Amino acid sequence: MSQFSLAELSDQLESKNSKDRLLALARLREVKPEDAVPLIKKVLDDEMLPVRSMAVFALGVKKTDECYPILVKLLEGDEDYGIRADAAGALGYLEDGRALEPLIRAFYEDTSWLVQFSAAVSLGNLGNPKARDTLVQALEKDEVVLQQAAIAALGEIGAVDTVDKIVKFVSSDNWLIRQRLAEALGSLPCEKSVSALKFMVKDDHPQIRAAAEFSLDKLTKTMS
Repeated sequence: MSQFSLAELSDQLESKNSKDRLLALARLREVKPEDAVPLIKKVLDDEMLPVRSMAVFALGVKKTDECYPILVKLLEGDEDYGIRADAAGALGYLEDGRALEPLIRAFYEDTSWLVQFSAAVSLGNLGNPKARDTLVQALEKDEVVLQQAAIAALGEIGAVDTVDKIVKFVSSDNWLIRQRLAEALGSLPCEKSVSALKFMVKDDHPQIRAAAEFSLDKLTKTMS
């Protein structure tokens, strides 16, 4: 992208019209990270929450050395829980191993279930087995979405030793939990996963049956 175009985007990010600023952020998808991040920073404190939210997300996609400390600062100190949740999610997209501890702290210390949810999802994205205990804690939360996120993330980090804990959700009333379980078990090769999936292929919900069949086939190949 030419310098003229970057200058144009910079001006657009200073527009009084929030739609212009959102459009400029969208156009930054075409800009290489080292050029995009300085422009993204211009609207991190924008008066309009949707603009801030989109800017935070963009930092997770446009990876430079600056992104990690900015996102951690937002996760740990922003007054808006939505922005803290966005920062947690963006840290997962960065896939920076240093994010493990800040995300774990956010899960335990932040009072917003949305931030806890984003932290759990991102812990799965990091793929670090050290997130295991935190994700097991998430299974015990009352919020269904936290349970969904934890089950999926335990699959992503390959926590085979937690199969006993997650198969308890095999008969959950919430079909999305059962779907996440069917998907996660495909990454957790053990006989208990196979047994649970053989039960789930008979589920009343077609998406769960499909997910269970896929995971069962995956495990058959993995364990053979």
